[in-house]
Amino acid sequence: MTAPRWSVVIPAFNEARRLPPYLDEVVAHLDGRGEPYEVIVVDDGSTDGTPDLVVARRHPAVRVLRLERNSGKGVAVRAGMLAARGAYRLFADADGATPIAELKRLEPALTAGADVVIGSRVLADPAVSVATRPHRVRAGRVFNWLVAELGLRGVADSQCGFKAFTAAAAERLFGGLRTRGFGFDVELLLAAQAAGIRVVEVPVNWVDQPGSKVGVLRHGPGMLWQIVRASLRAGRAG
Repeated sequence: MTAPRWSVVIPAFNEARRLPPYLDEVVAHLDGRGEPYEVIVVDDGSTDGTPDLVVARRHPAVRVLRLERNSGKGVAVRAGMLAARGAYRLFADADGATPIAELKRLEPALTAGADVVIGSRVLADPAVSVATRPHRVRAGRVFNWLVAELGLRGVADSQCGFKAFTAAAAERLFGGLRTRGFGFDVELLLAAQAAGIRVVEVPVNWVDQPGSKVGVLRHGPGMLWQIVRASLRAGRAG
């Protein structure tokens, strides 16, 4: 079996409404590239039939990795990344906030030698558009300030759910990932920083989608605690 050039990992928890159109977009885009690829949908214990909708499409390049119970986004992305076989590995949110075509913005940095390339909704670029609600912009600024205070340097937007890795970087970083929830991105980037892994941040198009699984008041305190613990672990490791 030919090894895929790209693996796209999509974590999904109760995404029966939002995932199917984005999955179709991902498959159509990757089919158009004319190179081997795989898509891994990691079902994080959904109860709404999400994995059945994926299986029903019967696309040979798409498979479902099922977690028995809802374990958190960090666990789901870790499972998908470590199961992937691609030379390059991207994880993308199931809501399609970042179009899969934005891969073209991340790929040049990887092929030029970066180990990790992350999409950014914060870096300014006249060629991209970011549409989001004002309260999320304010919350994002506060969160990123806190992350910087806890030791993550040189990253404007740690939380954009569109990040690409070389296979070696993915296996090294996700192999040691311990954060189970939405704060896992910070642990990954802190670990990359500590290990001297080259991270490049590039602006991407992004549109806020209805039905977000992350609420500022609902998940903010938990995410803050997750990144504090990740920062402490990174300090001990250093």
